[in-house]
Amino acid sequence: MSRNINSYESPFCTRYASEEMQYVFSADKKFTTWRRLWVALARAEMKLGLPVTEAQVKQLEEHINDIDYDVAEAREKVVRHDVMSHVYAYGKACPDAEPIIHLGATSCYVGDNTDIIIMRDGLNIIRRKLINVMANLAKFADEYKDMPCMAYTHLQPAQPTTVGKRATLWLNELYMDFQELEYRISTLKLLGSKGTTGTQASFMELFEGDTDKIKKLEKMIADEMGFEGVAEVSGQTYSRKVDFNVLSTLSGIAQSCSKFSNDMRILQSFEEMEEPREKSQIGSSAMAYKRNPMRCERITSLSRYVMIDILNPAFTAGTQWFERTLDDSANKRISVAEAFLGVDAILNIMMNVTDGMVVYPEMVRRRLMSKLPFMATENIMMDAVKKGGDRQALHERIREYSMQAAVDIKQGKDNPLCDLIVADPMFMITKEELDAVLKPENYVGRSPQQVEEFLSECINPILEANKDILGENFEMKN
Repeated sequence: MSRNINSYESPFCTRYASEEMQYVFSADKKFTTWRRLWVALARAEMKLGLPVTEAQVKQLEEHINDIDYDVAEAREKVVRHDVMSHVYAYGKACPDAEPIIHLGATSCYVGDNTDIIIMRDGLNIIRRKLINVMANLAKFADEYKDMPCMAYTHLQPAQPTTVGKRATLWLNELYMDFQELEYRISTLKLLGSKGTTGTQASFMELFEGDTDKIKKLEKMIADEMGFEGVAEVSGQTYSRKVDFNVLSTLSGIAQSCSKFSNDMRILQSFEEMEEPREKSQIGSSAMAYKRNPMRCERITSLSRYVMIDILNPAFTAGTQWFERTLDDSANKRISVAEAFLGVDAILNIMMNVTDGMVVYPEMVRRRLMSKLPFMATENIMMDAVKKGGDRQALHERIREYSMQAAVDIKQGKDNPLCDLIVADPMFMITKEELDAVLKPENYVGRSPQQVEEFLSECINPILEANKDILGENFEMKN
């Protein structure tokens, strides 16, 4: 593949985002969508009685995809207007239809409606990939729902959980993102055909004041472009809060993936779990033994970018003047596209990692068992009280032994707490009885049942309803 090595190229295009998502934000997608919108406008105007013929509409349809970009670019150098340059190029390809192209419309008719269509198409790609990540995590959670492991609060050992239950925490946040994503897709509306300041004055002139026909015009365009409706009111543009809302949804996905990737990086440091790793993958140029969590680090890095990117549409929405201003254009064409490209890249890596996570059961158990005696002390103390022991005296003795054990562990010694308790007649417990108390499964609460319930009630219905898109995977190339 030839590369441009003399000027900047976005890493989203050369390294991270999929070709599928890149096409959604490509020039060809943009300008062919403009033409589809011009066809929809002409067809609706014809059906509503304006002087547009079937032959003209047919000619426009025949030339949606054969855009002469040289003609458009040459014209833009003269008129300095991208929409009118493409009207000109379309007219050259469709001479019979040239007089009625863009009839009654303003630039935002194609520009803003196309932006909405592109975001919808991008969200549908995100939706598909998100569901596949959720399917991977659901499978993992079910497989490891019974395996006890150490849980942490403040990154300090707390009561045990299970490996599968922890996975449901990652999955639950993606489930929340999925619900938000469904809402965004289902409520996304076209701008419609609103005119220069949103008053539809030009269409009032064309249709001689027939409000019903103007409303039907928008409905027909929305139907053809696959939308249930258009913005009820607007200035020249759709509200830029739409961009903020969409990018907020993308930011939410990035937040969830960042949480997952950070947890995985810590677990890999603990040697309990690992992300997938290629046989010849190099972790460090200096330290050949290193097994760095490079994929999860990339998720963290890209997620950080997307989460910060949400500030762009926030400021853009908050600084629009009256019916419109153009200080949104340069910003939104970068920030919106890159948020989609970023989340696309994140979910690709998420599909890869969640499809091949490695668990090391012995390390999981070793870490848990090194701390479990401390967590079992309350049960040990209560059993001793039932046998006639003094609760306050037992509590003080356990406190002393726990402090001693904590010091020994920090000095690199094995945890002596169990031996100290068994050797003390105050506790009236044998080694065999203590081993029974120290069974990890006794301390995970309802973790296995919670996994089963969450999957059956929340996740499996989504996976069943979308089973035709499951099975997607992603192979890391760099």
